[in-house]
Amino acid sequence: MDMQERLDRLEELCFFQEKRIDELNDALTAQQSQIDVLEKELRAAADILRLVRENMTEAPANTLPPHHMPERY
Repeated sequence: MDMQERLDRLEELCFFQEKRIDELNDALTAQQSQIDVLEKELRAAADILRLVRENMTEAPANTLPPHHMPERY
C-alpha cells in the first residue's frame, strides 16, 4: 500500500467516524430532552403524591361515615 492509498484510507475512516460522532451526538441530545421531560413529569407526580399524603393524614382516623352517625336532637 503506497502513501496515497494510506492517506485516502485514513481520510475515509475519519469521515465515517465524524459522521458516527454526529449521529451519537444527535441521539444523546434527544435522550437528554426526554430525560428533562420525564424529570418534570416525575416532579409533578411527586408533588401530587405529597398533597395526597398530606390530605390523608389530616382526615380524622376511624370515624363513621355520616349515614352511620346517630341523629342528635
